[in-house]
Amino acid sequence: MQPHDFWQKVHPAGDIAVTNGFERAFPATLSDGRQLLLPIRPLSDGVHALASLIVNQASFAVVDALAEDLAARLRPFSPEVVVGLPTLGLTLAAEVARKLGHERYVPLGTSRKFWYEDRLSIPMSSITTPEQAKRLYVDPRMLPLIEGRRVALIDDVISSGTSIVAGLSLMDLLGVEPVVVGAAMLQSERWRPALQAFGPQWPGRVRGAFATPLLEKGKDGRWYAPA
Repeated sequence: MQPHDFWQKVHPAGDIAVTNGFERAFPATLSDGRQLLLPIRPLSDGVHALASLIVNQASFAVVDALAEDLAARLRPFSPEVVVGLPTLGLTLAAEVARKLGHERYVPLGTSRKFWYEDRLSIPMSSITTPEQAKRLYVDPRMLPLIEGRRVALIDDVISSGTSIVAGLSLMDLLGVEPVVVGAAMLQSERWRPALQAFGPQWPGRVRGAFATPLLEKGKDGRWYAPA
């Protein structure tokens, strides 16, 4: 596969053989058995790697499948409004809201409009842009849509937990406790300690369309998932 070919096709269930020991791609599996090939990104230590997903580079068919799967997992929580985290989480959040039958969703942002209020913001960073100091804002005009409502907080990927904790912190600042947290991909288990530290209830409220492991490089140069 060429780099631009990833995230473009949802494969039928069983179309991709899953055997431990991966070279360039990791096959993720949705709840109905359909599969999605994800590129493997080596980490700086040279020993570990993660499967990658960039939602806004995915085909419409892939985004639709991910949103459909995630919406089904969130529906038992009866969310009344979907709140999306920037930047890549906004693409998924909008589609999940549509799948849940909502007429709109609430996007958070890192770009400060002139009518925003600093008191309604918190610092934010992410695993993909750790060097960029940003703030996470909510548009003050959107507050009536989330206050006192059953909120689903959505991001594209939960990896280190940094972005989700920032979102939860902003919700806490607003006096809102989301009933569920959702993502297309739960990238390894590294996010659990961060959410547990923020509140013991949060790891149990997380739902993902699929989960991927932290891969380790073998002597043969392939990437292996924990047994």
